[in-house]
Parts: sequence; structure tokens; C-alpha cells
Amino acid sequence: MTPPAGAAAFLAANGWTGANVVPLTGDASFRRYFRVTHDGRAAVLMDAPPPHEDPRLFLAVAGWLTERGFAAPTIYAADPAAGLVLLEDFGDDRMREAADAAPDGALTLYERAIDLLIELRRHPAGPLKPYDRAVLQREAALFVDWYCPAVGLEVDAPGWTAAWDAVLDRCTAAEPVTVLRDYHAENLMLVGEARSLGLLDFQDALAGHPAYDLVSLLQDARRGVEPSIEEAMLRRYRAANNDGDAFLDAYHVLGAQRNAKIIGIFTRLWRRDGKLRYPTLCPRVWAYLERDLSQPALAPVAAWFDGNVPPKRRGDPLILTSSAGA
Repeated sequence: MTPPAGAAAFLAANGWTGANVVPLTGDASFRRYFRVTHDGRAAVLMDAPPPHEDPRLFLAVAGWLTERGFAAPTIYAADPAAGLVLLEDFGDDRMREAADAAPDGALTLYERAIDLLIELRRHPAGPLKPYDRAVLQREAALFVDWYCPAVGLEVDAPGWTAAWDAVLDRCTAAEPVTVLRDYHAENLMLVGEARSLGLLDFQDALAGHPAYDLVSLLQDARRGVEPSIEEAMLRRYRAANNDGDAFLDAYHVLGAQRNAKIIGIFTRLWRRDGKLRYPTLCPRVWAYLERDLSQPALAPVAAWFDGNVPPKRRGDPLILTSSAGA
């Protein structure tokens, strides 16, 4: 986690000569983050190295959110060609740790996060690419491309695609919204004395169904969400928007799609990138996935799982691979 070669010159050119630069926790992508301090000031340096990353979408979405009153980080300086962005430091107070430290207050935090999504839905989607069937299918394929081979399963890949084709019409958005795509407790910051919700990690935003960010929040791969909180927050959101059963079907279809995708991605992060933390999160994601698959709207996909992935092959892929002697 040493700063990129051009960081010192970039910081100097933007008024931060001689700043102290220390690494922050990274994420599952090629992006890296550093805290920059100098003369009582603090900022965050994002290193989004090309060709793997392109910070221009992050910059565009940050501007779109800020213009509409949402708390995205202020951009102090940017060199997109070099993949460097200097942005506002929201601090270290994340919703994740706040909810863990005070479980009695977790419901209030989730209510605030739900209310932000309610407000976000009131705005037409930004100028973003569509979160359409092709993208959803491509993401879902990560499960059969990475998880299934890792645990020694030969599966019906054409049947997988066909099963999703049978259900994805349920999550076509008549009025698309800006979908942040990684809206969960580790990406929601409590900022300032008012502890307002600050947004991070929205560079992959698309225009799609409003239920997707609900799934990100309420079926959180990194922090377990109690079913009672999930149900209460769904009621709160649906009541505010007069959403009927069709919305709930879309929520579960997108939940199953996202959770299958995440299991595939977490397996890839282990197998390809050597990141051992991610397989350990898969059992939680499987629990969410199986709850979604129990819904009638997911019958074709549930049937595929019944025919291709035995219960004993659902879990932590590292452990399952080791137990099989692979």
C-alpha cells in the first residue's frame, strides 16, 4: 500500500506539498485509498489506476449527487488520465461499526438509510448506462463461471441463462432510478456533528430498478441483517412509495441475482486474486440467496439450483474445495 508514483507531484500541484500519506482499507477492486494530512487539513487520495479503473464515472456521479443535495465527497482535485482523485475525507465513522456498537440504535440507522433511498427515487435517473437484462445476465454468469468449478460442480450453464430469462422481466423498471449498486453499511459514513449519511463507492452506478439498492442494504454481504429489520425496512420503503406485490417480487429476483453474483465474485477474488477473506463471507450470502429462492417469483431459478447445486455444496468455497481434496 505505497502511494502511486505520481502521487507526490499530483498533491504538490494541488497545494499539498509535503503532505503525510497513509494507507486506508482498500476494497475488492483495483482501487486504493490513502489519507492525506497537512497543516491541520485532511483529504482522501483515490488511486484508480488505468486501464483497470477509470475515475471519470465516480466524478460524474459525485457531481450529480451533490447537485441534488446528497452527501457525496467534495472533489478537491482530479487527474483522470493518471487515475488520481483528491476528495473530501468523511472520517472513519461508518454505519457498520455504529450499528455493531449500539444494536439498539441499528434500526434508526437503517431507517435513515432507507429514507435516503426514498429521496433518491424522487429523482429521475442520471445520465447513466442502463442496468438491463444483458448486464444482469452477465453478472449472474459469474456464479457458474467461478463458484461452480471451484467446488467441483459441472452444471447446466444454458439452463442457468434460461432460468434467469424466465424471471428478469419482473425487475424491468418503468421509471429507472440512479442505482448506486454498493449501498451498504460499510459504504455509508456518519459525517459531522449531525452524523448525516455520506455516500461512497458509487462509481459503478447504473440506471435501473429501485429495488436493487434496497437489496444491497438489507441483504448485506459484509454485515448480517436480521430478517426482522429487513422486513420492517421493506415495509417502510414500500409504504412511502405505494409499492405493491410486484415490487416485492422484483426485490427478491434482484436479491437472488445479486447474491449469486456476489458468491461468484467472492470466489474469483479468492481463486484469481488470493484474497482469502471473501470466501468466508459466502455462507451469509448463501443464506440470503436461499431466502430469496423460496419466493414463488424465483421458481425457475430455484428449480435450477435444486437440480445443479446440492445443499452440501453451498457454503464457503475454500472449505468445500479443501474438503473435496481439490
